[in-house]
Amino acid sequence: FIKRFKLEARALAKLNHPNIVKILDYGEQDGLPYLVMEYVPGQTLKQKIGKPMDYKQAAAILAPIADALAYAHEHKILHRDVKPSNILIKEDGTPLLSDFGIAKMLELDETLDLTGTGVGMGTPEYMAPELGLGEAGDEKADQYSLGIVLYELVTGRKPFRADTPVAVLMKQAQDPLPRPRQFAVIIPDHIERLLFKALAKHPQDRFETIKS
Repeated sequence: FIKRFKLEARALAKLNHPNIVKILDYGEQDGLPYLVMEYVPGQTLKQKIGKPMDYKQAAAILAPIADALAYAHEHKILHRDVKPSNILIKEDGTPLLSDFGIAKMLELDETLDLTGTGVGMGTPEYMAPELGLGEAGDEKADQYSLGIVLYELVTGRKPFRADTPVAVLMKQAQDPLPRPRQFAVIIPDHIERLLFKALAKHPQDRFETIKS
């Protein structure tokens, strides 16, 4: 675990994007690994959720996060846990993506023998179906998670609800996406189409890249 942590921390520390919380340092103390991150005064996006948000406001918040994810993907890093509580809003309104704590390096030779099964890969309400089914997933899993966040912002609720995490994962994999206009009639057609595309059950049916 320590070896994997250091490999991932080293890669994350190299990320330099205006919408990603900076990793300033990392190390180990008494057998416990740690990250040193910049302090960000403000709040999380989760604190803004509760009622439908105007789609233009939601897009203004999430477009920079999509750019940040695309940048991370270009550096062979998946986030794996995109959700409102991991999107920070600075006091000036700038959104920042945080908490790559369960990120997975892509195509990085020195991690190939460290990738195991049973590693946590996200939060069920925001997790792509393929991850819930135990598949490895790729950049399109992050796209799905960001799509869930957009859905929640413009409708005021998550698309799939259930009593247990397993039941939520089953709904993600099997149930059709509830039409957003069920919950917010002012959502325009192009936003609905975007949501249905980004939240397709199969990765190949989603946008080619998160910046599409």
